[in-house]
Amino acid sequence: MTLLELDGLTVRHGQLAAVTGVSLAVREGETLAIIGANGAGKTTLLRSIAGVLRSSSGLIRYDGEDVTRMPTHRRVAAGIALVPEGRRLFPSLTVAENLATGTYRKRPGPWSMDRIFAIFPWMADRRQQSAATLSGGEQQAVAIGRALASNPRLLLLDELSLGLAPIVVRGLYTTLPQILAEGTTVLLVEQDVSQALRVAVRCVACAAGTRCSTVDRPT
Repeated sequence: MTLLELDGLTVRHGQLAAVTGVSLAVREGETLAIIGANGAGKTTLLRSIAGVLRSSSGLIRYDGEDVTRMPTHRRVAAGIALVPEGRRLFPSLTVAENLATGTYRKRPGPWSMDRIFAIFPWMADRRQQSAATLSGGEQQAVAIGRALASNPRLLLLDELSLGLAPIVVRGLYTTLPQILAEGTTVLLVEQDVSQALRVAVRCVACAAGTRCSTVDRPT
């Protein structure tokens, strides 16, 4: 079953076409990685799917419904959650408070706070710690936990490895199988191709947002 389908999607930043005529499909339960150089429009693509950016033309279908003009909060309630590039936590809030912001439009599902703490055990003891005092890897983990708190069907992960040490990146990627075990569909944007290929069944290679070709993961 196709959960997400993009049909000729074009997104502009002013006069600049960041994404032009992109079409792809994501099957329910799979992990699809989008790879490409800086400036290829990967982040723009995820932000458009999440509703943060409006497309200029084309269609976004989610679970068979046209959500192209649906506002962001309704997409979250429908099961689309974004872990944005750069984490975008509330630095003045605690770990627990940041996680709680993800529950505002939550759906019924398996992701409770206890379940999130089971994947990231350190959070339980440091739930009252300010997010501003966390390391980059810890902040990324909280950003993932915040998205999971909404119980998404489709999880959009934007550059998990950005600015993090390789050992931290490997630790974050070890959590993904536990997330996938819950049946969550994942669309992953990643510059670290080796990490993306560890978890993705298929990859989409994009060049300057204008051409995207899908390939199966090498075996």
